Amino acid sequence: MAKKETPQADVQFALGKENYRLLLIGFVIIVIGFILMVGGKSEDPSIFNPEVFSFRRITLAPVVVLFGFLFEIYAIMKKPRNKQD
Repeated sequence: MAKKETPQADVQFALGKENYRLLLIGFVIIVIGFILMVGGKSEDPSIFNPEVFSFRRITLAPVVVLFGFLFEIYAIMKKPRNKQD
């Protein structure tokens, strides 16, 4: 059988190039937040290390991660710009 030629329609993706760039930025922000949470363990398990309750691990890192997730939501919801020809 012969192949039927169909006209190629312009494929429109749900997200644009700018959206994907913003998603990548949000992902990097989330990774930075998790990196901020790392550390604070004690070398000896029988000795308590109060460094585990530092401002960076308890307050700053979760706020950074939350901001990253909110930024991801914004990146998904942002309407892509239409090209003006």
